[in-house]
Amino acid sequence: MGRVLLVDDDPLVLRGYRRILEQAGHTVETSLDGAQALALAARRPFDVALTDIAMPHMDGVELLRRLRALQPDLPVLLVTATPKLESAIQAVDYGAQRYLQKPVDRRLLLESVDKAIGLHRVARLKREALGALSDDPAWKLDRDALERAFEAALATAWIAFQPIVRWSDRRIFAYEALVRSLRGPLELPPEIIAAAERLGRLHDLGRLVRGLVARAAPHCPPDALLFVNLHAFDLDDPALYDPAAPLSRVADRVVLEVTERHSLEGIADVQRHMADLRRLGFRIAVDDLGAGYAGLASFGMLEPEVIKIDMSLTRGADSAEKQRLLIRAIANLGRNLDALVVAEGVETQAERDALVAQGCDLLQGYFFARPADGFSDARADSL
Repeated sequence: MGRVLLVDDDPLVLRGYRRILEQAGHTVETSLDGAQALALAARRPFDVALTDIAMPHMDGVELLRRLRALQPDLPVLLVTATPKLESAIQAVDYGAQRYLQKPVDRRLLLESVDKAIGLHRVARLKREALGALSDDPAWKLDRDALERAFEAALATAWIAFQPIVRWSDRRIFAYEALVRSLRGPLELPPEIIAAAERLGRLHDLGRLVRGLVARAAPHCPPDALLFVNLHAFDLDDPALYDPAAPLSRVADRVVLEVTERHSLEGIADVQRHMADLRRLGFRIAVDDLGAGYAGLASFGMLEPEVIKIDMSLTRGADSAEKQRLLIRAIANLGRNLDALVVAEGVETQAERDALVAQGCDLLQGYFFARPADGFSDARADSL
């Protein structure tokens, strides 16, 4: 038996579905609109969501998109009295589990819900199996313990800043903002992000980080930009596009890094989101190029002003000819696209010199400076 989220603006339909599912042994929570459903999903996990498509304010397809941002593995069943090809295509694009036509037969309803719950548990077991092989603390804790650890991490979160050096004039070009926590076991970005993904709380984390960066922005050197990481699911957070949000007020100094480690599939209207962010004054970077999920496929959607080469390509580039060829190709691509290129993960003088020789002018890594509390200079001997 599973926990079911039911959404329909018709109270009679809602009551009928609830009675059928509770008689079958499921735990059911109901909502008359999408906003309330999202609030429920932000507070607790569900095994399946069943939602009407035609609803005021937020239709079922939009609700599906936002639910998947909160709980990525959540199966969603869409129900409609007037099936349309457009909504069916959108449902498939956003990963709907099934598309049902009203009135839904009792047997079909129960079969669809049972199958969705089974698939959800398979997905959860896969994640747990991967976690058993992982050193990530987010996989080692049960959900209650992880919730407590995540709340402690949010309560003690702070931002470290790492310089990005412009080699041509030996100056600080920008600082990348990196979240840290004072309370273990979630202290470093991968651990905190993995916990947020597992708990469906990426929006909470993203809003906190953006607020902390905005608070630090007045202390940043006036000629330096700020690089701020975005998870792909942050693009589904309405708060990101709020002109009154703290980070929006300093948008002309901010480059938003969309990491290539997470797929943009399932994120609707990416190009519209990019246009909305640019209207606010933000610039866009593709992060982790060379280690990502989609490779060059995201360039057409993001049209980035900045390309960041992942350390898996830059590390040891001084002794690896194929890596140098790839780096030079990316540097040339950046010039052709009128985009800046940043080489991450520079740890030695030899790597620095090899990257500069391949056309990389913007460099970041421990060789220049480690992430620190505040806006530190690069090591004098690194320049």
